[in-house]
Amino acid sequence: MRDEIERFRKAGIQPFGVNPAGVEDHAGYVAKMRFNFPLLSDHDRAIATAYHALKEDGKGIQRTVYVIGRDGTIKFAQRGAPAPAEVVAAVGGRGGGGGGGGAGDHA
Repeated sequence: MRDEIERFRKAGIQPFGVNPAGVEDHAGYVAKMRFNFPLLSDHDRAIATAYHALKEDGKGIQRTVYVIGRDGTIKFAQRGAPAPAEVVAAVGGRGGGGGGGGAGDHA
């Protein structure tokens, strides 16, 4: 996601990551990985639960990509790490998504 940020922005998509680590831990991780998008803390796994991204053990997180439109509807959902072009195409390119995010290890 980091290396394709401009493709997402041109399509009107604001990527972000969701991770169960605490906010304090994120600062170092964001710097180390050179993320150029927000990383949200989901310490209680509420987001992962709501978006069905928990592994069967209830603790681990499955990398999952969602694009949520400005109207609140899910425009794209896929496990794993889909190609950026696939995500953009699924939301119709420019203006199709309006927001986006990943619930996963750092998706």
